[in-house]
Amino acid sequence: MIEFLWGALAMACWVAGLFFLRFWQVSGDRLFVFFCLAFWCLAGNWVVMAMIPHETEPSHHAYWLRLLAFAVILVGIVDKNRRGKPQR
Repeated sequence: MIEFLWGALAMACWVAGLFFLRFWQVSGDRLFVFFCLAFWCLAGNWVVMAMIPHETEPSHHAYWLRLLAFAVILVGIVDKNRRGKPQR
């Protein structure tokens, strides 16, 4: 049952990434691309968690994808703040 729930989480993260990709196409704001990539990394994390046998293998290696996702979000926020306000 837990693998099914991790699969559902992976699908939800993948769909959220697709929504952010669409928002980027409409607005052109790069922050949405960073969020898209972050959610796709989180989806990969849930897929890896579902595929690792937890009885024999420690699952701490799968959390590197989650760390990467949060780092991508931080880079996106810093990028958004450094670019400044758009010219009108």
